[in-house]
Amino acid sequence: MWEAYRIGLSLGLGIGLGSLLAALLAPRRAVLMAVALVAAAAGAAIGYVIGGWHEAVAGGVGGALGAVVVGRLVAGTLDRGGTRGGTALLIGVASLVLAALALIPFVGYLEAVAVPALAARARRRRPERYAGLRSLARD
Repeated sequence: MWEAYRIGLSLGLGIGLGSLLAALLAPRRAVLMAVALVAAAAGAAIGYVIGGWHEAVAGGVGGALGAVVVGRLVAGTLDRGGTRGGTALLIGVASLVLAALALIPFVGYLEAVAVPALAARARRRRPERYAGLRSLARD
C-alpha cells in the first residue's frame, strides 16, 4: 500500500512540475519538446528521491505528461490573445495546487487521467480569437 502511495505521489508531483515548467518556459510550440524532456528528467529525479525506480518512472511520465498537456494549453491561450505573464501566473498557481493535491493518497493517479481529459475538453470548446475593435475598423 505504501508503494502505491509513493508512486501516485511521484506521478502527481511530476505532473505539477511539468505543468509549472511548461507554464514558465514553453510559450512556443518549438520549445515544448525540450521542456518536456527536462520535466521528465526532473520528475524522474524527484521520483527516485522519493522511493526508487518505480517512483522514478512514474515521476518521469508525470513530468512529460504535464509538460506536453499544459504546454499545448499555454500555446493555445497565447494564440487566442492571452498575455504571457498572466498565463504563466495562473497556470503556475494551478500547477502548485496539482503538486499539493498529489499528497492526498491516490489523487496523483486521478490527476494523470483528469489533466489530459480537461485539456481535451478545453480544446474542443476552443473559441475564436476576439476581434475587439478591429471589427469596427473595416468601415
